Amino acid sequence: MKVFIFDLLAYGDQLEHLKVGNELPYPLARKHFDARVAVRTYAEHLQSWEEMDRLGFEGVGFNEHHCSPYGLMNSPNLMAAAAAQRTTRLKLLIYGNLLPLHQPLRLAEELAMLDCLSDGRLISGFARGIPREYQVHHVPLAESRARFEEAFEIVMRAWSEEIFSYSGRFWSYQDVAIWPRPVQQPHPPIWIPITGSRESIEFAARHNIPITPGLGSAGGLRDDIIRYYAGCLRKHGHQISPDHLALAVSAYIADSKAQAVKEAGPYHLYFNRTLFSHGNFTETSLARAAGYASPTSTEYVRSENLRAAERPREDFRNMTIDDVARQAEHMPWGPPQEVAERIIAAADQAGAGTVLISVNRGAMPQEMFLEQIRRFAREVLPSLKAHIVRGVPLVEAG
Repeated sequence: MKVFIFDLLAYGDQLEHLKVGNELPYPLARKHFDARVAVRTYAEHLQSWEEMDRLGFEGVGFNEHHCSPYGLMNSPNLMAAAAAQRTTRLKLLIYGNLLPLHQPLRLAEELAMLDCLSDGRLISGFARGIPREYQVHHVPLAESRARFEEAFEIVMRAWSEEIFSYSGRFWSYQDVAIWPRPVQQPHPPIWIPITGSRESIEFAARHNIPITPGLGSAGGLRDDIIRYYAGCLRKHGHQISPDHLALAVSAYIADSKAQAVKEAGPYHLYFNRTLFSHGNFTETSLARAAGYASPTSTEYVRSENLRAAERPREDFRNMTIDDVARQAEHMPWGPPQEVAERIIAAADQAGAGTVLISVNRGAMPQEMFLEQIRRFAREVLPSLKAHIVRGVPLVEAG
């Protein structure tokens, strides 16, 4: 099994004290930003990635977000460039660049540079982003999918063709041959994160692209995504395998379940109640109303999993420490043997050959984050790396 640490890279100080009622104000004004905290945050996370490199993790995953303490990676490519020079073997999973919002030829060039800077360690994730990002960049939500698909074609052609021209709805180019080219041929691996929309699943399957099903969603919704994805792959002549699936998992190692909840619970709450939907909406119904999601985006989802697919805001905003404790009973939180067993069981059940482990989404102190990385590497990682996921039982059973 391949094990990545997923790092959201939230602003390093908690901002609960700024909330008005149940909400962190948006936009969050300049007066609340401390540049020294940002300097410290970047330095600490790069230090953590160097530690992951030394300790034998497969890679680190990170992503793109804007105008929020939710994550300080406005440009994940800048972070990857820094990491490429401070690590030697760690794969750099940019999960991912938001294709609809940027000039795609520039992205193709930057990613080719990154693959050269890292000597072929780039994994290029492509995502559509969240509604807040479209507001920031003044791009209509209803154009998101068309922009994504057009930009994807441009990037792929820029990487693979000797010279290419393109005339599209949003971007056009004439007689372009990019320099440099990626080290990995025909191009770096491409992954797509899937929160649940039918069209995104179909796109990934059409191009035989690995996915992260549900991004940590409840097991029922994740299972629906995997089954639908497998069927779409078959339609295009592909057979699903563990290499197609990366499982997102929240983990925390402690001497007991109760200790894990006590130590990690406040950061888990901060992420869910304050950061997760800052300046953003999560509900699929609102995404449909804005044109971001289609009327049939969740039609493949079984009725018992529709609430999880709807992603209601109150499920995050109203979470309590008692809710965290109840969730933790079924999560890889606690003693290292339980953490390893639960991650292996979840990967086997999903048929995922890769896991993306989140241990710090809510601005943990650096020493706490480093201690989790080290304990995980020492007490859990060997079991996971030795384990082989041999199939996708959800599909094989059906």
